[in-house]
Amino acid sequence: MKVIIVGGVAGGASAAARIRRLDETAQIIVFERSGYVSYANCGLPYYIGGVIEDRSLLTLQTPESFKSRFDIDVRVHHEVVAIHRKRKAVTVRSLENGTEFEESYDKLILSPGARPIRPPMPGLDAKRLFTLRTVEDTLKIRAFVEKEKPRRAVLAGGGFIGLELAENLCEMGVEVTIVQLLDQLLTPLDKDMASFVHARFRLNGVHLMLKTAVSGFEEREGCILTHVDGGEPLCAEMAVLAIGVSPDSALARESGLEIGAHGAIVVDEHMRTSDPDIYAVGDAIQVRNAVTGSSGLVSLAGPANKQGRIAADHVCGLDSAYHGAYASSVIKVFDMTAATTGINEHSAKEAGLSYEKIVLSPASHASYYPGGRAMTIKLLYEKETLRILGAQIVGFDGVDKRIDVIATAMQAGLKAPKLAQLDLAYAPPYSSAKDPVNMAGFMVENIETGKVKQFHYEDLADLYGRPGITLLDTRTVGEYDAGHAEGFINIPLDSLRERLGELDVHQPVYVMCQSGLRSYLACRILCQHGYDCYNFSGGYRLYQAIVENAFNEQANTPCGFCVGTAKSE
Repeated sequence: MKVIIVGGVAGGASAAARIRRLDETAQIIVFERSGYVSYANCGLPYYIGGVIEDRSLLTLQTPESFKSRFDIDVRVHHEVVAIHRKRKAVTVRSLENGTEFEESYDKLILSPGARPIRPPMPGLDAKRLFTLRTVEDTLKIRAFVEKEKPRRAVLAGGGFIGLELAENLCEMGVEVTIVQLLDQLLTPLDKDMASFVHARFRLNGVHLMLKTAVSGFEEREGCILTHVDGGEPLCAEMAVLAIGVSPDSALARESGLEIGAHGAIVVDEHMRTSDPDIYAVGDAIQVRNAVTGSSGLVSLAGPANKQGRIAADHVCGLDSAYHGAYASSVIKVFDMTAATTGINEHSAKEAGLSYEKIVLSPASHASYYPGGRAMTIKLLYEKETLRILGAQIVGFDGVDKRIDVIATAMQAGLKAPKLAQLDLAYAPPYSSAKDPVNMAGFMVENIETGKVKQFHYEDLADLYGRPGITLLDTRTVGEYDAGHAEGFINIPLDSLRERLGELDVHQPVYVMCQSGLRSYLACRILCQHGYDCYNFSGGYRLYQAIVENAFNEQANTPCGFCVGTAKSE
């Protein structure tokens, strides 16, 4: 059997190695148009910033190592320019000398990846304008930064690569401006959760220009101007176009393979295209969303690796199948971490799902052990079935392991209340006896059993000025005086029982505290005294992040203390 693989990196390289492990006699040829067949794509921004010092660490495998270990013929700087399906051959062009030749195949695997989006606008050929997708791009930017030592940089786009590069440039002392067409960064997050990311970037000196469109670039002596709609051009020594990627599906389209949503290659669960002898994997394919069942794009290394393995299995006669993507992801934002799995509110509404959400802000570990910091967890679940739809977490220590636990529970079909029953590891430096994931389950259980009712940030606009209601803040006097939401009166939780007479039992009470815990306790008191009570989801921490772009790192313990501090005033 002769297998040709078009493209390396995550999907193509993993497919090649897997085929060899399954079939020692197969002839395997990989054509890669860049100079690197297998590299750590996600590590590229960190090499530019000097966090990864040795460029060789970016290269996971070389043509030589593929040959010596796997007996795989890897040819870099070779581009497949045509597929001849009837005679099962491809035309290959050497990018070093321009010569072309044909190579036959029994099975063909396409892993062409995606290309940076370059919308039609002036100045895209400017020497001070960069994109970041390949090792070559990385080396080019690193060489420029080392030689020119730019003082300012403009990044167009607020996705993963743009934000990681922004952080690394900022850590090098470069003044960074991010221009984003949307009103938030990191679209896998909902806007309320993205507010924490906005706050962290601004705290570290990064200027954010949201809801701003880039209209073009113009090179001047020693600088590049980034033109934006409705504003003055931004002058910097370098600019990076990072507004997203699109599937590199031209080769598949030209050969007559079926193309679907967003111009991506259509594949079945075995990664086969509309031609049974041609497979496709990675960023170029249309992927089924495992939560909604809809088709879309998932440009992540984890799914690409799995798809490469599944394609290889099927080529070798095994019945492996890919059942869709949950798009679990995590990103470092200076000293903070943001992570997601499943879908967000925007996607849930688009899919027409009836959902509920909870927001909580537990500490990363036991409050009495030094160093605990708050994380904010947002969990979405379907109202009728209680299945978990997705989660978003922003915080510091332990964010990654909590998102992985929720992702695992979701994929295992666990209902949201069952998170309360998970038996998770506990020691004071790592967690609490009630892990944050358990606490999310407790909250869902309380809501679904009617022990608590809640309201959300988007409900506040309708509450302001409404007659016949009470807005109550149950934090301490000191916390309240330091800042509070409009219209909320203050009765600290520990004084609530003796001050019930100050509240009209005939009026609904909407309660807020710092993280949602003390307000929940207040609601339990009030409900049992005949009040109609609603708990604010996410607490003042979430409100403050959205309204003020501030990030409060303290979290409340069950006793109402703040992590790392003495008892509140």
